[in-house]
Amino acid sequence: MNTVITIGRQFGSAGREIGEKVAEYFGITCYDKELLTRAAKESGFCEEMIQNHDERPTNSFLYNLVMDTYSFGYNASSFVDMPISHKVFLAQFDTIKKIAEEGPCVIVGRCADYALADNDNVVKLFIYADNETKIRRIMERYHLSEAKARDMIIKKDKQRQSYYNYYSSKKWGRADSYDLCINSSVLGVEGTVRLIVQYIEDFEKRNADK
Repeated sequence: MNTVITIGRQFGSAGREIGEKVAEYFGITCYDKELLTRAAKESGFCEEMIQNHDERPTNSFLYNLVMDTYSFGYNASSFVDMPISHKVFLAQFDTIKKIAEEGPCVIVGRCADYALADNDNVVKLFIYADNETKIRRIMERYHLSEAKARDMIIKKDKQRQSYYNYYSSKKWGRADSYDLCINSSVLGVEGTVRLIVQYIEDFEKRNADK
């Protein structure tokens, strides 16, 4: 196997769980939060800072400026420097490219599809789900009321959408940004995993025949 699978996902769609199961099936690594740890290690940023900016765009110049000066103790030149959110994004971007060069894997979120746009061996997926399914899943996972779960879903998806749209030239969640979009509510987690496995196997076979 030589394929890198990137998964964009709505919050509560089980995208990460599906990614982990697909990775398990193929015997490859699934990167989600692990990517942040590695990006922190390779870039010299502290992990907490990378987590703070994880899939959250901040357009506040002032906030970036304060964070820059506070975090690095830079001199006045930091005022003309790149915002911290951009540096964190680029650190993740570099790490995604390195991970993809090392061999087949699954990468969840973080504009990975955009970072690897020039790679021929990448399959770009997007997992979404019905509101009812997402709310139920988030209520169970975080022990929240229905109203709180709904709010959390809206907030998280808004963050992911603005992050993706801010740093990428494509639109988050729109079919033409991906190779395959799947509603995980229809087939459930296991069924969605089987569908993706079939898709990947056919993709590999087609590439081998070229």
